Amino acid sequence: MDMEKRLYRKITWRLIPFLMFCYVAAYIDRVNVGFAKLQMLDELGFSETVYGLGAGIFFIGYFLFEVPSNLILRKVGARVWIARIMLTWGLISAAFVWVSTPTQYYVLRFLLGAAEAGFYPGVIYYLMSWYPPKRRSQIIALFMVAIPVAGILGGPISGWIISAFHQTHGYSGWQWMFFLEALPSIVLGVATLFVLDSSPEKAKWLTTSEKAHIAKDLEVPSNLHGHVLSSVAHIFKDPRMLLLSLIYFCVIMGQYGLTFWMPTLIKASGVTGVLNIGLLSAVPYMVAIVAMLSFGRSSDRTGERRWHVIIPMLMGAVGYLIVAMSGNHVPMALIGLSLAAAGVITPGPLFWALPSAFLVGSAAAAGVAAINAFAGLAGFVSPYFIGWLRDLTQSSTIAMYISAAVLLVGAMLVLMIPAKLVNR
Repeated sequence: MDMEKRLYRKITWRLIPFLMFCYVAAYIDRVNVGFAKLQMLDELGFSETVYGLGAGIFFIGYFLFEVPSNLILRKVGARVWIARIMLTWGLISAAFVWVSTPTQYYVLRFLLGAAEAGFYPGVIYYLMSWYPPKRRSQIIALFMVAIPVAGILGGPISGWIISAFHQTHGYSGWQWMFFLEALPSIVLGVATLFVLDSSPEKAKWLTTSEKAHIAKDLEVPSNLHGHVLSSVAHIFKDPRMLLLSLIYFCVIMGQYGLTFWMPTLIKASGVTGVLNIGLLSAVPYMVAIVAMLSFGRSSDRTGERRWHVIIPMLMGAVGYLIVAMSGNHVPMALIGLSLAAAGVITPGPLFWALPSAFLVGSAAAAGVAAINAFAGLAGFVSPYFIGWLRDLTQSSTIAMYISAAVLLVGAMLVLMIPAKLVNR
């Protein structure tokens, strides 16, 4: 094994497992409301529309604070800022125990989004400061395996907590779920201060020659300087940013149509019992892990970026169509959900190879956050829109067809990006 492989393996083992644990905790706290819904709505008298609006309001707070959060992270360092994010979101997530009205639900979901804003784009920017473009798709895919892992662990754990702890000490199962699942975020927030280094230059576990090698790898090739954005002011004037934001909006629209509603979709196929729903919800996420790692490895090996985003989006569209046509056929619904999960989660890490081809410096910090913030509005639109459609039609079928169409539009938009700009 040559020196470069040893170096990046060393960095990966140091950073990625810990960041994955953090993102698993974050993602469970973000989407566990989908399992709380199975019990909470009846107890509190909330409608599907109230649930969907509250699930989506998270992303309004996320949108408003994401770019400022990433600029602060660049200034104060990833170690301190990521620790702050995790501690605040953990405490707010635990506070859902005391929700009793729609207003309280909306306010806490907004605050949770504001607290978590900057974590995901912050980590993407952070990884861009450690890994060169030729390694980013695979490494971001490895980090984002945390999303399906959160689905695999979060579903059964949430289902078990809701079932096993219901009425313990006078609290409902969904209340215990919010409290217990918030604890890992708080613990990991404290641990961040001792585990992460804000940059390779500050890492005491790297030698001087290793730091120099990373710095050389991160240099922008001279033939790309005319295509690169390096200042914050320029990113809001470049039409490529709008195109990328629209593409990622479609990805996120498809993703949250699945993650917030999968328990409901599985229940609608005829499965009963919160624990059984939780166990079955793990299956699509297992399929997504295989797809993410396979596509990420292929993208970095070949240097091809666009089709590695397009093909999974088309898979997701087909998966949604199968779900829409499955009715009460559980195996068919699981096949559709598995294809949809692979198709909507896989494009996420692969997408970031596109903007990272021309964003550097402060423009990278702000640009990644701006794209993610705009696309994050899909996280508001998707659950609220699907909730409204379910109340209107008493079915998820139309929502699944719309989700498939959005993914198809996003896949076509990717083709508008010049291959020569991103394929390397």
